[in-house]
Amino acid sequence: MHFTLARALIAATTISGLATNAANAAPENAGPNTPTTQLPFQSQTVARFDLPWAIAVIDADRLIVTTKPGRMFLVDHKGGAPVEVSGLPKVSHSGQNGLLDVALAPDFAESRRIYFTYVEPGDGGSSLALARATLTGQQGNAQLDDLKVIWRQMPKGRGGQPGGIIAFAPDGKSLFLTSGDRMRPQTAQDPDLALGKVLHLTLDGKLAPGNPNADAGGVRAETWTTGHRNPYGLAFAPDGRLWLHEMGPKGGDELNLIEPGVNYGWPEVSYGDNYNGTPIPKPSTRPEFREPALYWTPVIAPAGLAFYDGDLFPAWKGTALIGGLKTHTLSRVTIKGDAAHEDERFAMQGRIRDVAVAPDGAVWVIEDASPGRLLRLSPR
Repeated sequence: MHFTLARALIAATTISGLATNAANAAPENAGPNTPTTQLPFQSQTVARFDLPWAIAVIDADRLIVTTKPGRMFLVDHKGGAPVEVSGLPKVSHSGQNGLLDVALAPDFAESRRIYFTYVEPGDGGSSLALARATLTGQQGNAQLDDLKVIWRQMPKGRGGQPGGIIAFAPDGKSLFLTSGDRMRPQTAQDPDLALGKVLHLTLDGKLAPGNPNADAGGVRAETWTTGHRNPYGLAFAPDGRLWLHEMGPKGGDELNLIEPGVNYGWPEVSYGDNYNGTPIPKPSTRPEFREPALYWTPVIAPAGLAFYDGDLFPAWKGTALIGGLKTHTLSRVTIKGDAAHEDERFAMQGRIRDVAVAPDGAVWVIEDASPGRLLRLSPR
């Protein structure tokens, strides 16, 4: 098998799925952590939406925002009302399901292509879908052309927790996609189901070269990592390594360093317990599963993940920003090697669903509410 990409993304990895470095050390529990109300930023409300879900930054002034009921908007914070984008497919909207993530293609400046995920209705229920389209329009109009679904999770079924976060590889030649367990925990350990996994695909939605089990065919060949519950954050750090956070059950939200071929243990192990109170074995009892770098008990319900690379907040350089749905917070996490530490937790006024960093260094967040605000954060 060919592991050139894996070597390029990480400094040390074990394809067998057994951790051999500091990633298997006891992680830090980030909670409880009292949110600070002494905020180093001011918030500007730019727009309001019905259940906004994700942000894609085009430039310092323009963004794309998706909403869970199935609508997409172009936003210019310097003026004018948001412009709705036409041409979207029908989505299955209920509970956690709906229109999900949106991301600009690596060559967006030339191609105007975007990628987005949604829960697609159909016979037998619904499933996660990854689509690609060209964003066109002028003079207050916008639409999607040449829309194509390039990957589907099959078979369809029921449940929430769809995942659906997109992250492009640093070289821009492939993408990574989170797929949640759809509230069917054992699927996360089934190698033939694309649930509870991180998938690695080409920009056309096909099998990416260099995957740990590329010769196995089917879902096994597409799988980069296994054993995830509800992953709503996926991003590359400045050093080129991939990080993911996922919601735990009753306790045990996790931040994980994602390395190819590794099994992260859900639902066999967790730092949380089942909602009915029955315990789940802790990760330390099963060394074949990877420990998280950081976990939260009590939970924050993490959503959105971005690494800060701007100049407006110099002290934040290189750190991770994570929204908290349950805690109504924005967390700042420092990562050193394989270890992670929550440095600050900022009190916000709502459930933070997504976070993004603009080229000018401003931070954008959206609230999970109806209406939910789109906020631009800048230094006081």
